[in-house]
Amino acid sequence: MTRRNWVALDNASNIFLAARSDIDPKVFRISAEMDQEVDPEVLQEALDLTFERYPLFHAVLRRGIFWYYLQDSDLRPRVRPETDYPCAPIYQPDRRNLLFRVLYRRRRMMVEIFHALSDGTGALWFLTDLVDAYCRRRCQAGDPRGQSEPARVPVHDLSTDPFAQYFRRGRGSGADGEPAGRDEFRHAAAPAALSVEGPGSPAARPSRRRRRLFDRRIQRVRGTRNPDNRTRVVELGMAADPVLELARSRGAATTVYLTALFLKAVRQSSPGPESPATLTASVPVNLRQFFPSSSARNFFATIRVGHDFGQGHDEIAAICADLSGQFSAGATPEALEQKLRRLIRLERMPPLRIMPSPLKNLILRSVNRASNRGLTVAVSNLGLVRLPDAAESRVAAMMFHTAAVRPQFCAMTHAGRLTISFTSPFVQTGHVREFARLLTDQGIGVTVAASRVIEAELGVVNLPRHRTRRHRPGREHR
Repeated sequence: MTRRNWVALDNASNIFLAARSDIDPKVFRISAEMDQEVDPEVLQEALDLTFERYPLFHAVLRRGIFWYYLQDSDLRPRVRPETDYPCAPIYQPDRRNLLFRVLYRRRRMMVEIFHALSDGTGALWFLTDLVDAYCRRRCQAGDPRGQSEPARVPVHDLSTDPFAQYFRRGRGSGADGEPAGRDEFRHAAAPAALSVEGPGSPAARPSRRRRRLFDRRIQRVRGTRNPDNRTRVVELGMAADPVLELARSRGAATTVYLTALFLKAVRQSSPGPESPATLTASVPVNLRQFFPSSSARNFFATIRVGHDFGQGHDEIAAICADLSGQFSAGATPEALEQKLRRLIRLERMPPLRIMPSPLKNLILRSVNRASNRGLTVAVSNLGLVRLPDAAESRVAAMMFHTAAVRPQFCAMTHAGRLTISFTSPFVQTGHVREFARLLTDQGIGVTVAASRVIEAELGVVNLPRHRTRRHRPGREHR
């Protein structure tokens, strides 16, 4: 009998098992739109090569008595045409299956991943290598399918856990000790480990009573659920440089500026926008920028930021200033490390370590539900993406979106093009209309592509369809 390598889920991953649902299966998608139709045979060859470089992606998810763990497998991925709705469930407790899929449709190739396996950065690494391998085979002179590439040592392995390396007691660098060994992964995750509020954020009020009062004022978006739990996706495409200039003119980073627009758009599209209310956003922080790691496993924390509307300072510049202070306070190496070390110490308390996994799931699910009551929206920005030379000129655009339990947007920039993908569990798209209007009022040309979710839009069930429209400055988005 072959002995399988295995590793317990990292600090950021356990919450995805507890919090997943039919509405939010914790699946996200990163896509590349090529300059011509995708050849599925060549894509399969590229996938076979890329898959060998990512032992992490060979894993299946298993449940032990006290924790979930990833286990190596002999399963092989096969590319498939897209026939289901975006971000359909991947993990199924009663099946032993890979935790990602590779799809294609017309000119797009798509990688969908169950979030317990990897984060946006790890998935982007995988897609980048996949697109590069595809373009080398498709685009080189001669017989590209017969050519091979130099072997590379896999770095995206199964066992490396950067949370243990940097934040476990006695681990990390300097005075904290040596990096963690690869076999020391016996800890569950607390959902709070993903939440790092800066001292200036609404969630960091000093008084418990004031926090409770504040939580009751949090505005949450409500609407009509999409049929069969599918996610509504609306993509906005635009030139990146004008948006960057708008952000700079308000003294804000691009993510801060886009978050401010999002909160303003949700506010303006909600009933009773004149009444005081607080809108909050969850924003992931890639920990690799502060704590170097080549692991493709989850390695991020989230910052919660917010703005009090109805206090007389609701213009975009004021919202940007408010959010920038909260980002600056929460997204520092010191703040992140202090929070994560404390929370990992908490999760390794003996009573929690020996608690059966079903009971841990119940606790994590209830804590996650309570945390969600303090959130309005979520945002994620993968930033500027540069591809290898073989792929750069062959990729027209790149997109990123996730299944969502609340309105959310995911953004990424490639080749001077910024794509913002809005997802929501609701049929209503008023906040996207307002977001587009806020941009077009500033002279930004926007293109819109929307997935179809209701029966009247679909026509034929389970066939993905999109409608695209160019949105010009000065025209109302209907």
